[in-house]
Amino acid sequence: MLIFSKKAHPLASFVSGLIVTMMTASAAVASQNIFFLYTPLRLSLSINSLAEFAQSGTIKGDLAFYLRLAEATTADQIAFQERLNQTIEVDPVRLSRLLNSSIGEDFLLRLGYIINIEGGRNGKFPLRGALVKAAFRPEGLSLIGFLRELPVNIEINLRELQAIVARINDVVEATILFSEEIIRLASQEIETTSTVNYGQLPDLTQPGEQRVTQETWELTDSSRHRSFRVLVYYPQGELNPDTPVIVISHGLGSSPEDFGWIATHLASYGYLVAIPQHRGSDFTQVENLLNGLARTLPITEEFIDRPLDISFVLDELERRNPSQFNGKLELTRVGLFGHSFGGYSILALAGATLDFDHLEQECDLKRISGNTSLLLQCRALELEGKEYNFQDPRIAAVYAANPVNSAVFGPEGLGKISVPVFIAAGNFDPATPFIFEQVNSFPWLTTEHKYLLLQEGQAHIDFSQIDADFNNVIQAHINITLPPPELLHKYTSATTTAFFQTHLVGDPEYAVFLQSAYLDYLSNEQPFRAHMISRASSAELNQRILEFRRERRIK
Repeated sequence: MLIFSKKAHPLASFVSGLIVTMMTASAAVASQNIFFLYTPLRLSLSINSLAEFAQSGTIKGDLAFYLRLAEATTADQIAFQERLNQTIEVDPVRLSRLLNSSIGEDFLLRLGYIINIEGGRNGKFPLRGALVKAAFRPEGLSLIGFLRELPVNIEINLRELQAIVARINDVVEATILFSEEIIRLASQEIETTSTVNYGQLPDLTQPGEQRVTQETWELTDSSRHRSFRVLVYYPQGELNPDTPVIVISHGLGSSPEDFGWIATHLASYGYLVAIPQHRGSDFTQVENLLNGLARTLPITEEFIDRPLDISFVLDELERRNPSQFNGKLELTRVGLFGHSFGGYSILALAGATLDFDHLEQECDLKRISGNTSLLLQCRALELEGKEYNFQDPRIAAVYAANPVNSAVFGPEGLGKISVPVFIAAGNFDPATPFIFEQVNSFPWLTTEHKYLLLQEGQAHIDFSQIDADFNNVIQAHINITLPPPELLHKYTSATTTAFFQTHLVGDPEYAVFLQSAYLDYLSNEQPFRAHMISRASSAELNQRILEFRRERRIK
């Protein structure tokens, strides 16, 4: 049975590991029983039986019944016992603050829709209390510790749980299927293009010829009473006329410094690159939340402020251009790069509009999708439900890496973008799942020039650089090998350079690098390869998506 298996596909292990992690990371009288509802049946399992099994391996009658029902082998039982006892060290105070944030509340509400208080009420409050109390245990947070700290009996709706398991399986299978489909489509595109000897062309993974200067600006937008810093990278010495400009938008819980590597790379090719800090959704906001200095992550207004931050940076560049840059910046045609929540920001500036009707439908608790990014996207429902238009006419091309986009924009909102768009994705991404946030939404883009890059094994962020507590959780529960960051940086460096040189600078010599064959060449013999498709494959990809949804009866 999948629930006990340790031999599943790496992505399946990744997803199941995350679910267990959330269950074990997210009172007067202790709970005695877990009730399983499967109308008209109502079955129970004693938590004491689970505790005794976790401690000694003894299988009592009620637990024996469920293990037989699950067809659990001896190996499965050993794995289940290990999972019950597996502990992680997490700061209980910080956990409490996280679970009291807007995203934490939404997570608990969705979990509590399936795990009820006996009698049918949403179980989010006892779940939160049990998670925090279990985190205070000397041995650390564990599943059995969590269960023993539940203050009330709980009910699990098996029909709903089965639907979730089935949906997770669909997501895993769809991710595997559409990874293979993009590989097939990329190969198909290679067959229709002329052969190119890329070994004789410039290596775009390497820095350009320019040395780079970096400055930090402190800006204040008085109209919004908003101050933030901006990291600025540009070539040393006298700038060339019409120096192209790119603004980078960092992701949720990130910072401008995290993107210094790609800014430096682009600046070495002659670009001026600015990276604004998005206060209210950056690393500082995460730290403030965990330290008790803020109550939410992100601040809801960030859906508005992030695009406005970027437009303000462009205004500031226009103001400084005559005096500081001798009027040499090209600011009528600007490029944008955004990661994750930053992907939302730049797509909004490119013309995508918020679709509240679509978002409300996607955020319905009864709609089981498996799209973890909804925990962020659904925060936009707290905004005033009016028309928002952040489009900036200076934007000429956008590169969105692991973008948050599908629910908040929907087909109608994304269909309004007319500038070239490059979408980069990873098929091990748990935060903006590849199948929902990139594959599904790519056909919705109607712009003439669009590209979708699949990086095998890319998991949204560089896990080696994240918070130590969270990294411990990942290492404890997810046994997969991820690609080295240096390899992923090469894919990103090459594709951003090719994309912006072609569609921002307008250099036709770089168009040859925006072909599937180039990614095939670039990742040849690598353990984690990269594959790219263009608009030419969009209709065929969309048809396969529709077929998959019909086959699985997914609405």
